[in-house]
Amino acid sequence: MKPLQIVFPSRADPESPLIDLDLHLPLLCFRPEKVLQILTCLLTEQRIVFFSSNWALLPLVAECFLAYLRPLQWQHTFVPVLSHQMLDFVMAPTTFLMGCHLDHFEEVSKEADGLILINIDNGSVTCSTDKDVDVPDIPLLAAQTFIQRVQSLQLHHELDLAHLGTSTDLNEGRTRRRAWQQRLNCQVQQVALHLLFSIFREVKNHLNYEHRVFNSEEFLKTRAPGDQQFYRQVLDTYMFHSFLKARLSGRMDAFAQMDLHMQSEEDRFNGMLASPRRPTIEKMASRKSSPLHIAHRRMVVSMPNLQDITIPELPARNSSLRKVDASECSSGSTVLSVTPKPTYTFKIPEIHFPLVSQCVQAYYSDCVALLSKAMSLLAPDSSVLLARYFYLRGAVHLMHGQLLDALLDFQSLYKTDIRIFPADLVRRMVGSLSGPQRAQAERVPELRRLISEVVDKPGEAPKPDDRVKNFELPRKHMQLDDFVKRVQESGIVKDTSIIHRLFEALTVGHQKQIDPETFKDFYNCWKEAEAEAQEVSLPLSVMEHLDKNECVYKLSSSVKTNHGVGKIAMTQKRLFLLTEGRPGYVEISTFRNIEEVRSTTVAFLLLRIPTLKIKMASKKEVFEANLKTECDLWHLMVKEMWAGKKLADDHKDPQYIQQALTHVLLMDAVVGTLQSSGAVYAASKLSYFDKMKSEMPLTVPKTTSETLKHRINPSAGETFPHAVDVLLYTPGHLDPAEKVEDAHPKLWCALNEGKVTVFDASSWTIYQHCFKVGTSKLNCMVMAEQNQVWVGSEDSVIYIINIHSMSCNKQLTDHRSSVTDLVVQNGTPSKVYSCSRDGTILAWNVSTLRVTSRFQLPGGRLSSISLHDGCLWCCTGNSIVVVTSNGLLCQELKISENVGDICTSFLSLQLLPEQEQLWAACAGFNSIYVWSLKDLTQRPQAVHLQDCSEVSCMITVKQQIWVGGTGLSQGKSKGKIYVIDAERKTVEKELVAHMDTVKALCSAEDRYVLSGSGGGEGKIAIWKVE
Repeated sequence: MKPLQIVFPSRADPESPLIDLDLHLPLLCFRPEKVLQILTCLLTEQRIVFFSSNWALLPLVAECFLAYLRPLQWQHTFVPVLSHQMLDFVMAPTTFLMGCHLDHFEEVSKEADGLILINIDNGSVTCSTDKDVDVPDIPLLAAQTFIQRVQSLQLHHELDLAHLGTSTDLNEGRTRRRAWQQRLNCQVQQVALHLLFSIFREVKNHLNYEHRVFNSEEFLKTRAPGDQQFYRQVLDTYMFHSFLKARLSGRMDAFAQMDLHMQSEEDRFNGMLASPRRPTIEKMASRKSSPLHIAHRRMVVSMPNLQDITIPELPARNSSLRKVDASECSSGSTVLSVTPKPTYTFKIPEIHFPLVSQCVQAYYSDCVALLSKAMSLLAPDSSVLLARYFYLRGAVHLMHGQLLDALLDFQSLYKTDIRIFPADLVRRMVGSLSGPQRAQAERVPELRRLISEVVDKPGEAPKPDDRVKNFELPRKHMQLDDFVKRVQESGIVKDTSIIHRLFEALTVGHQKQIDPETFKDFYNCWKEAEAEAQEVSLPLSVMEHLDKNECVYKLSSSVKTNHGVGKIAMTQKRLFLLTEGRPGYVEISTFRNIEEVRSTTVAFLLLRIPTLKIKMASKKEVFEANLKTECDLWHLMVKEMWAGKKLADDHKDPQYIQQALTHVLLMDAVVGTLQSSGAVYAASKLSYFDKMKSEMPLTVPKTTSETLKHRINPSAGETFPHAVDVLLYTPGHLDPAEKVEDAHPKLWCALNEGKVTVFDASSWTIYQHCFKVGTSKLNCMVMAEQNQVWVGSEDSVIYIINIHSMSCNKQLTDHRSSVTDLVVQNGTPSKVYSCSRDGTILAWNVSTLRVTSRFQLPGGRLSSISLHDGCLWCCTGNSIVVVTSNGLLCQELKISENVGDICTSFLSLQLLPEQEQLWAACAGFNSIYVWSLKDLTQRPQAVHLQDCSEVSCMITVKQQIWVGGTGLSQGKSKGKIYVIDAERKTVEKELVAHMDTVKALCSAEDRYVLSGSGGGEGKIAIWKVE
């Protein structure tokens, strides 16, 4: 028998199957328009039968179409080839995909109704009855783009070879053919994925991840009328339901990867906004007032459960089962250039006959030897391929009966790529071990941990209900908790504290519960305001005065002002008058420039007309508008926006203006809902920032304001703020594996319960929303080499994140207690030292992920480690221990002998080699202690931190020590930062950093310091280093 080969095709999505097909076959058999019709039939889950006179084509073409659907998966019966005796299967009433010989075409078409009959030989798609099956069209823009891309593909190998010289080497010809097919397969997969992405990209905007809700009605209203029938049918399918479950579960499949890479700067900026979205001026300018767009906008007005909106007439489109005219589609678009990833080949040794036991055992031994040799030749960064080799060698060891060797390979696989770790197989292997074998395995630390992970520890309990729910209006009265849940499910607001204020507004003067009619009225008012905002169209002469990212959030009715008659418009930045007659722009004021806002009345004949007066700081003239019945509401809204802008400027935090916008829009909806004399008073319950400004006029200290550059919120879009446990800044570098924008510097934020959010540090916009790294609190993060971030967790695991894919596929499980610190030692090879609370220190080879040394410090309570002069400085609570890289004790600094209080303990330390100083913080003390590295026996010098009640973190930046903790400011407990001059040992600055304690600090290239706060605020502040 000739040597066999195992080929490892690269896959971006490990959950997708290996593709060993010629994916362009359907494109040779069908015109692009027919391919779209067939994909529509699959997406709407029709009863489909393929026909061909060539039996081999039936499974090949069917499998290709199912591959086009990835990551969506066909959920129903699939029988690629039906014999004559099985033809009655096509009478089944359920959804299916089957294949028959062309000889049975007439018989099947006459006997069964409602079938989609696809003739591969002549490229036709028909129905089995005279009455057309209701198969809608794929969305027009997506269809046109798909046709253009397919037409640009080079589907014929001979044409691709025409420019090459003739070769007489058959092996060279086969190699060229394989390379061409692999490249073409990648292009076809990308074209199909782009089609699905363009169809379903905006689904994520209507998902509520917290409550696993999809607002299908709202999603449908955002679709063009000509596309609605398609979406209405697809949304009811099992396939789409599974797709939704994958989105809500955060699966990083090919669709999610494309979504990540296709995000624009605006998408990332919008991900940080707490306020509802509106069309920006830039989008207004680019919009075309086509009949399709006008109809699209009108459809947004409809509400859920209301079916009285008439769909406007649009130009007729071709039915899916009739001939599609391709002349409407220009062929200017070219196919995406896709470079296929390399394919690795492993040659299995030749099999010797006869297949007696001795020969088989020898064959297994040869396999293990070849796999071991292949692994030894791998480059250090080939962890993906290494994981596959571990899997193969473990399987061979298992077949060979060498269970302990198999377990060792699977344990190495667990560390290298957890995505392909066969947990069930390993669990069964452990269960089959004999007593002596189990005892032998338990004596190996790595296997003991593996066994505890897969056997002794119970698996992660599945969620009791992972169904995707559709949003529905409530049918019974709601108390506060139920109201919060309903509002979050609706997608109106997520912030729990804002919803509490809304609840107070809607229940003023009533029993503290919301009835279904009130909720429905409020929901409709909100959606009507959304629809009106979508319909706002400003003249170009007006848009020229506005920033491209401004949005019009509110328009008044036509009113008389001292600048003429017109409508007052509110954006997130300013108020302006849209004059009537010949539309014009009159600037009223930016919110920053407002000095006073008053609601008063002016006399007109015998009447007193409610009037809004706005005084600006830069103008003597006061703006007046006779807003009549709208006056009190606009007075509330303008004051709230003014207060929000003042807070945003003082605290360098744009989130304040976004929250103010949310309050303003909710005020408008509350007034529209209640429509009573007390409606404005009820809406005033949402004037949160205006009350804060008048009741607590707290000023930001001058030093804090001058040092503070900006604030960002990693909890944006969450229901409540999360504590920032760890911060890590990674510098930008251009890597061939990355796009240019992906090579920007990044800020990594560890939040509670294993959540990690990543910011683009060049623009401070969200690069990657929360993804999970375990389920426990994260304690430390470092960057190892240029493509890995190592994260130490409270659950004793070190998680390794790939910075290109933003996925965590490697776990190091050698610690037995919480991993408290990580430190990198650069060199060849580079090392990472990790420590855990029980006093264990491990040294890791970054390339192989193997432990190169291990030692234990007595006493435990190990909280941090630092590298200096080839030694490890370890903070162990009651002492600071200096050890060599092999664990030999060099020095020990005991707290009882230096600080004089045996009840305290060391919290953290910083080493300043140039000054030859050791800085340490102690629990319960409001001072930082400084020792000379020349003589640690001398008593330390204390640097007093005024008004400090607790120290939580400390870093070194240039010649400064930045200390974060909790202290008093204006009589209240706040998160504070103390900046200490290392030479003079004096506090240079005292910064009021956060509303909650400062939990984390990190430096960004010694130019900025970033601080993260506790769960009471959950924000990150960016400070200038001087």
